[in-house]
Amino acid sequence: MAKEALFNVLQHRIDFEQIQALDLFCGTGSIAFELASRGAASVLAVDIHFKCIQYVNAAAKKLELTAIKAVKADVLKFISTCKETFDFVFIDPPYDLPQLPQLPERVIARGMLKPGATMVLEHSSTRSIGSHPNLGETRKYGYSSFSFYEV
Repeated sequence: MAKEALFNVLQHRIDFEQIQALDLFCGTGSIAFELASRGAASVLAVDIHFKCIQYVNAAAKKLELTAIKAVKADVLKFISTCKETFDFVFIDPPYDLPQLPQLPERVIARGMLKPGATMVLEHSSTRSIGSHPNLGETRKYGYSSFSFYEV
């Protein structure tokens, strides 16, 4: 329900056609699949768990969603070495990840967002993520919240 609400908000902010997107901590790839189904040119899905990556790549192949590429990597290390830029970044870390509040700043500081890009951080509604100059708003949906960043 929260992810459906997220895309209801995003559809009024982003033209998904032909964007380059990044899904960090992708898990089973629900965000990556939604982005690809809405016309994203490319969706890079990153997770540390091999089974998740295997599942996302197999499902993308079966569904003929060639825009999706899933890679196995530690997301924190991936951020520090990434040389690509994106129109949209979605971050859905484990809610108890100690570095969670710093993730948006790490992505922004690394220059991973194109001008006009949007980034969304999913986090527990009870967890404070602090302020940031690029933080536009936070929307709560029960236990989950989405914080929206614009550059």
